[in-house]
Amino acid sequence: MTIHDFHPSRRTVLSGSAALAVAGGGVLSALTGPAAAAGTQTERKDMIKGTKPMLQGSYVTTKDGVQIYVKQWGPQTGQPVVFSHGWPLTGDAFEDQMMFLAQHGYRTIAHDRRGHGRSSQPGFGNDLDHYADDLAAVTEALDLKNAVHVGHSTGGGEVARYIGRHGVSRVAKAALIGAITPIMVKTDWNPEGVPLEVFDGIRASVKADRSQFFKDLTIPFYGYNRPNAKVSQGVIDSFWMQGMMGGLQAEYECIKAFSETDQREDLKKMIVPTLVLHGDDDQVVPLATTGKAAAAMLPKGTLKVVAGAPHGLCTTHKDIVNEELLAFIRS
Repeated sequence: MTIHDFHPSRRTVLSGSAALAVAGGGVLSALTGPAAAAGTQTERKDMIKGTKPMLQGSYVTTKDGVQIYVKQWGPQTGQPVVFSHGWPLTGDAFEDQMMFLAQHGYRTIAHDRRGHGRSSQPGFGNDLDHYADDLAAVTEALDLKNAVHVGHSTGGGEVARYIGRHGVSRVAKAALIGAITPIMVKTDWNPEGVPLEVFDGIRASVKADRSQFFKDLTIPFYGYNRPNAKVSQGVIDSFWMQGMMGGLQAEYECIKAFSETDQREDLKKMIVPTLVLHGDDDQVVPLATTGKAAAAMLPKGTLKVVAGAPHGLCTTHKDIVNEELLAFIRS
């Protein structure tokens, strides 16, 4: 079964308390003061353009005036492990990995992509180039060196584009988990890719009723449509809540970014050791045309396939993912 042909049953609506959590989670403070707070999005962008990324509290302000939410766990002296999340989620999707590695002495860092979660929701820059530049802003503002970059799904594309655009001077290793690289959509050079019509359908569903679509998407995402699957309503609710924290425009435009971006050149520039971790039951990002294809293009790639794992393996198979990441980082 693929992402476009499942027909899950309707899920119950979240409780009022969860809805309140969503409503309160995306509130952002003003950028730097009264004048900035009063200005338009374009004015704020012009005011900050050209300045160095700045860390203020839990936010990094990028050169184009976007605030990126960042959280850090573990000892500040530990080797940095930086997480880039998938669509339509937030950095919270990596909490299992962040806590595990923090308990093993690593400094773990996750950010919410622009337009997602607690970050700003600009009406511009919802593409992999900007995502990569935002990640570079985070690494610069926190002065991260010898970092291990881990990306899941769209986040894997973000990590690859970050290295493609900004090099490896701050990077020790990388891990691509269920990643979209080198491309998802069907092309002349990727004839077995997902037809463009599938992504058109996702766009239509997000535009029509993204709230319900996100609930439905959890079924193949976590493999809950498989026999004997252990369905967690809590995981479904968390996925929905994270998705609804983001902005509609940003999440809509991100669909083109994660499906149609050619990342062959990015993969060639990933000259650091790179782990490719992918489930063999991924119904969202097909293993054959992404994980296996990416591993073959990487100069120092290692492919590890997790038997029976779905796209959301960082949750459903978190113990395996945690141990694989720890072994890879230590190797």
